[in-house]
Amino acid sequence: MKRITMVFIKNIFPLLLGIFLIYYSFNNTSTGERQQIYNSLKYADYRYIVLSVFLAILSHLSRSFRWKYLLNPLGYNISFLNSIMAVLVSYLSNLSIPRSGEFLRASTITLYEKVPFEKGFGTIITERIIDIIILLTCILIGISIFPLIEKPSLSFNVISIISFCIIIFIIYFIFKLFLEKTHIGHKIKSFMSGIKNGLLSIFHMPKKEKFIIHTLFIWTMYFLMIYVVKFSIPETSSLEFGAIFSAFVAGAIAMSLTNGGIGIYPLAIAGVISQYNVPYESALAFGWIVWTSQTIMILIFGSLSFVFLPILNK
Repeated sequence: MKRITMVFIKNIFPLLLGIFLIYYSFNNTSTGERQQIYNSLKYADYRYIVLSVFLAILSHLSRSFRWKYLLNPLGYNISFLNSIMAVLVSYLSNLSIPRSGEFLRASTITLYEKVPFEKGFGTIITERIIDIIILLTCILIGISIFPLIEKPSLSFNVISIISFCIIIFIIYFIFKLFLEKTHIGHKIKSFMSGIKNGLLSIFHMPKKEKFIIHTLFIWTMYFLMIYVVKFSIPETSSLEFGAIFSAFVAGAIAMSLTNGGIGIYPLAIAGVISQYNVPYESALAFGWIVWTSQTIMILIFGSLSFVFLPILNK
């Protein structure tokens, strides 16, 4: 029973949450508002959307290069093709089962590059630790330098979305602690130990400068792939840097709550963008454009990678 409950909370619940949020988004807009969203999607300038996808591809290529820098000190020099295809397959897997991509990515290089699973998985954990630190830094920058809004108070929609996300996260965390019967102090200690070990491993890595450059490049591309989409819709084209940065941070947090951000990512983006004198319908269309374009790209290239991995590694 405990195992079934854990599977539900970790794998099925995020997907159901995403589906519910899509229904919530659809149910809380009138026919006229849905028509406005449709028009924004229909008449968007897709040149900027293609550019956004291209920037996302560059970030994935850079992540593949960066991964090689973590594996080299362990004595493994995997091919770039296998590295990028393993990364894309992992993103595809995460769309169906949250966090399954990390295991699949490590298993892929174990199968095709003979890298022991525990070593490959350890480098992926190190990557995640670095990404979490960068995300936390972006959140702090967003709070201290770029205020969420320029208005005196948040709208009811934004308060509802933020409160809902916080409640879901708290419930998820409590259930996870309860079901695993693990003391919270041990959880915190283990987490901090993982951060320490991950950071220390980087100091022993050759070509640290290139690793840092790739890390900064990856996150810059993450931001730019959202920033350029603002030019695709007239209502968002005049948004300033701070507005897009705040939306970027909200979207990055939302991505961790459901499978690939399904349902919640467009709502999080719309909740922020709509506070900068942008109609909510246009802000929601903006969120759906970013999420849909990136998801389609992952579905296409992830599926192609899944097919070509065994063909190119006969």
